[in-house]
Amino acid sequence: MNNRLPPWLRQRYSRSSEIHEVKAALREKGLHTVCESAMCPNIFQCFSKPTATFMIMGDVCTRNCSFCAVADGSPQALDREEPSKIADAARQLKLKHVVITSVPRDDLPDGGASHFAATVLALKEELPEATLEVLTPDFQGNLEALEIVLQSGPHIFNHNLETVPRLYTAVRPQAEYRRSLGVLSCAKESGGGLFTKSGLMVGFGESEGEVLGVLNDLREAGCDMLTIGQYLRPSKEHLPVVEYIHPDKFEYYKQEGEKLGFLYVASAPLVRSSFNAEEALEKKPG
Repeated sequence: MNNRLPPWLRQRYSRSSEIHEVKAALREKGLHTVCESAMCPNIFQCFSKPTATFMIMGDVCTRNCSFCAVADGSPQALDREEPSKIADAARQLKLKHVVITSVPRDDLPDGGASHFAATVLALKEELPEATLEVLTPDFQGNLEALEIVLQSGPHIFNHNLETVPRLYTAVRPQAEYRRSLGVLSCAKESGGGLFTKSGLMVGFGESEGEVLGVLNDLREAGCDMLTIGQYLRPSKEHLPVVEYIHPDKFEYYKQEGEKLGFLYVASAPLVRSSFNAEEALEKKPG
């Protein structure tokens, strides 16, 4: 296919004082954001808002997904002060919505669940008015680890399916579609008014029917919120883009998701899992 980006994927970047403030706070405390590590195209827009997505437990992943820009290898030891550092940075930046995510840490007995929980609790203490979202790996299906995260009391639990079942071997070779659905289902069944969320990338060669099938599976698992965005190849070593999906198709997926009963659907070429994350809570009923 033609590797040139279509016009709807071209952006003008602007640097502002808010962006510099965020980056300075991150560097001062040795913190990472998925915005930087995953080369997110929305980094300048998101860094200009009172929201941030912190990536805990380092920026080296124990898996080797063929779509992701995060480096893989042997991760570093956990920084036990990281939860308090993130809470301090969030307070300093006056954040209103905080997303906590991580690389998969399959080297840890609980996959890093305790570290997730400690970060959520530190943020609750430092910023009691902020809303908190966790975007977790699958913890290799360890439901006890999942429960540790849920008990910390985030407002939104997010776990991304990323792609359709047929393409898991190519896109997420160390993950399992049904296992990920099970994680979302168990999170929803935990109760307590928790909202669940998941995300898809398109452009890997999936069919429209396959995407709609995933949307149905997510609703059956009780998933409340959905994001759909265009896959963009981070480098020549990653999976190529098979198709650049037209914005009209994203709008169609949004309408179909809303028909299925999702409380919130963000579907557009540059949508990412935590892009405009605060909007999901603002638009929920009640």
